[in-house]
Amino acid sequence: MFVPSFYREPDHSWMVDLIRGNPLALAVTNGSPETGPYATHLPVIFDPETSGDPTGELPGTTLLGHLNRANPHWAALETGSVLLLTFTGPHSYVSPTVYEKSPAAPTWNFTSVHVRGVVEKIDSTEETLGVVQSTVRAFEGAFGNGWDMTESLGYFRKIVPAVGAFRFRVTGAEGMFKLSQEQPCEVRERVRDSFGQSACTYQRETAGLMSRLP
Repeated sequence: MFVPSFYREPDHSWMVDLIRGNPLALAVTNGSPETGPYATHLPVIFDPETSGDPTGELPGTTLLGHLNRANPHWAALETGSVLLLTFTGPHSYVSPTVYEKSPAAPTWNFTSVHVRGVVEKIDSTEETLGVVQSTVRAFEGAFGNGWDMTESLGYFRKIVPAVGAFRFRVTGAEGMFKLSQEQPCEVRERVRDSFGQSACTYQRETAGLMSRLP
């Protein structure tokens, strides 16, 4: 991913926060000349066994993901192969009307993290079930209402043979936080204030990140 220097993350923790808050990744592999690239949207979490509570650099951490084994992408994945995971955070269109200057051009403020790493496919049914359970715990804690999965574990065991789980060892990561940094301070503040007052959730979340800029 091409990231101009002024759009790089102010701190590595921004990338960790974006992944935690926007865990539906797009997983991409090259595929073959006949099939072309494979791309699958799938939920991803930090491995609670090895990554603890990462707040620093991503390389060296382990992520967990899973997808449907019926997906041809699963068959195309090989242990030891390289995978790209992309995560998209808050984003929104920026109208020149907010700039209060002319000439001007519209743009799109956005946040994104691209993570490269090595795949390890999980063959064990019990380990796959563990990935599913860890994913439920992570997402219920962050986005749910504290649902207790205990009574559904029997159902989980019935469906888990159709689940393809994998570990993902991060080898590199890039973050793009395009938040009007190229604009003069007063213009950036107008964009942030406009987004902050918007009814659009994406714009308010983008304004929140803009407020964190140094």
